[in-house]
Amino acid sequence: MKAVLVTALSPDLSGVELAEVERPRGEVVVRMRAASLNYPDLLMTRGEYQFKPEPPFIAGLEMAGEVVEAAPGSGFAVGDRVRGGAKTGAFAEYVALPASALRHMPEGMDFPAAAAMGAAYHTAYVALVEIGGLQAGQTVLVHGASGGVGLAACDLARALGGRVIAATHREDKLEMLRAVARPDAAILNTGRFRENIARLTDGRLCDLVFDPVGGDVFDESTRCVTFGGKLLVIGFVSGRIPEIAVNIPLIKGFSVVGIRAGEYARRFPERGEHVARAIDTLASEGRIAPHVDCTLPLTSWREAFERMDCGDSVGKLVLEP
Repeated sequence: MKAVLVTALSPDLSGVELAEVERPRGEVVVRMRAASLNYPDLLMTRGEYQFKPEPPFIAGLEMAGEVVEAAPGSGFAVGDRVRGGAKTGAFAEYVALPASALRHMPEGMDFPAAAAMGAAYHTAYVALVEIGGLQAGQTVLVHGASGGVGLAACDLARALGGRVIAATHREDKLEMLRAVARPDAAILNTGRFRENIARLTDGRLCDLVFDPVGGDVFDESTRCVTFGGKLLVIGFVSGRIPEIAVNIPLIKGFSVVGIRAGEYARRFPERGEHVARAIDTLASEGRIAPHVDCTLPLTSWREAFERMDCGDSVGKLVLEP
């Protein structure tokens, strides 16, 4: 089968290729019909993610497809439409996974949307609901809102009754962001954006700040959290890991909380299952839906990775076999 194989770690994808490899075996084997890119996929090709698999490995966190082999007692049958994944292996024509890493697709959802829903919405739900305690009527500032995880956070917060302020550093994305994320407001998060936040909230500021960007955005966000609020640290797409003097959250009365959604589910499996069921229910009810920027063939994996790296997309990038 064809697969996107990482043979060596490199800063420029020079250690990645589309290769012919052996079809995998496992408890459940799925014919991949769509696989979505996540930023960790890019970081793992460079050895810059907290999980560092040794090459060679097949890239890809998540996918959706049809079961072609299933062990007795797995809970799945040939022909089932499923979504799921692991830390690697999704960017291939066939993917072998334990039954625990798969879920049946929500009714009415197509393969690209199902592939795009897992990691992004799981991260958003753990951050905003499980850790953030989001309540209807609260104000949520979402940075990196045009990316897959950021859009999921906007979508979820809106579905649960939050007031959403979507933020991006790209002025050319604002119009599309307003159309796709449908936030209460969309802003540029460059420079001193705290004044804009204060104006939009009548000085109350934000109950939750969802930050996958880090760097200067994090620094200014410490001025945007209301007393008793939470600054949710998702990642550092900007490249700079910021620091904070602890007297700032003490004086301002807010919390800085790190979010590792996958680790949360591993440590608290009953909560992980609850999160997955909640996301499936919201999707089945039509209250949330991933936005897919574009789909590309597996042979165009490099284009997809490069588009993610330069941040030109709005929403998820999906590969199809």
